[in-house]
Amino acid sequence: SGGLDSAVTAALSVKAVGRERVHGVILPEEDSNPVSREYAMKAIDALGIEFNEVNITPMLRAFGVYQKRDRIVRKYFPDLKEDYKFRITLPQDLLERDRLNVYHLEVRQNSGEIMQARLSRNDYLGMMAANDIKQRVRMTQLYYEAEKRNYIVCGTTNRSETVQGFFVKFGDGGVDIEPLAPLYKVQVYELAEYLNVPKEIRDRTPSPDTYSLEVSDKDFYFCLPYDMLDIIMYGAANN
Repeated sequence: SGGLDSAVTAALSVKAVGRERVHGVILPEEDSNPVSREYAMKAIDALGIEFNEVNITPMLRAFGVYQKRDRIVRKYFPDLKEDYKFRITLPQDLLERDRLNVYHLEVRQNSGEIMQARLSRNDYLGMMAANDIKQRVRMTQLYYEAEKRNYIVCGTTNRSETVQGFFVKFGDGGVDIEPLAPLYKVQVYELAEYLNVPKEIRDRTPSPDTYSLEVSDKDFYFCLPYDMLDIIMYGAANN
């Protein structure tokens, strides 16, 4: 994906079984940040593994993913032009005040104007139900590539994500092995440096990369930076 976890997982796989037994798959779609492919190629080139690329946009269109989400966006902003980008976020002042953990829809038009609205529970669930099809389609493609080679699918979910449920059931959570599951995100960063993962990937802000407007893991889910989150989780686990 051009992210830290997938790059570290690929590097560990090469160390475990050799580059000739590791195959990478790049799976872009309409909302993917173009830099994701660029960074994925940096990781692939650094490791010297084989890969192929499958654009899953037609599959997602067939499932109606974009149409289902667009209907919800236009419910809140009916006068939008076609050139808008959007994301959903949580309030970020988690430690400053008591507040409701309610998702907001943010839309940016090509003019640069940004609009925001609080999502209802049902609209949030509808948007996530459509969006999670992306991860499930990716996993379907990964298993196709794995099974025709008699390979296993290697997951990329770290401990910070696993414990808090930041993965999609039968999507990125439906894999054969999860080598990063015991590691907090800060440990994954340390491992990335040790494994010489390209610096651009190590410096990239972690993101689910499934919305047309860029959103970080912190904005979308955790509401805390990983270094603080991991210390809290570690303290709770060892209390």
